[in-house]
Amino acid sequence: MPRYILMTRLAPSALHDAEARRKAGRRWLDRVQEKCPEVKWAAHYAVLGPYDFMDIYDAPDAETAQKVSLLSRAEGAVAAESWQALPYEQYMKALEDIAT
Repeated sequence: MPRYILMTRLAPSALHDAEARRKAGRRWLDRVQEKCPEVKWAAHYAVLGPYDFMDIYDAPDAETAQKVSLLSRAEGAVAAESWQALPYEQYMKALEDIAT
């Protein structure tokens, strides 16, 4: 399955109550698992920089990845950006294919 990376930013007001943040995160994950059961999670990180969180997951297609992003926005993310990630060796194979 293709791998996707979801970067999300929350509203500052969502960061004042740790217990409420934990519940909101659980609610988001429950909704994603309900609506997109085929998604397989690889990692979830809080990050420094312009985003608050990075989620790494596998999804069968871009439509499913879009649903994950939409659910993030519906559950309170003020920004969500999704990227498809290609393993380095697959990247190198693609490069070799066009370089010859």
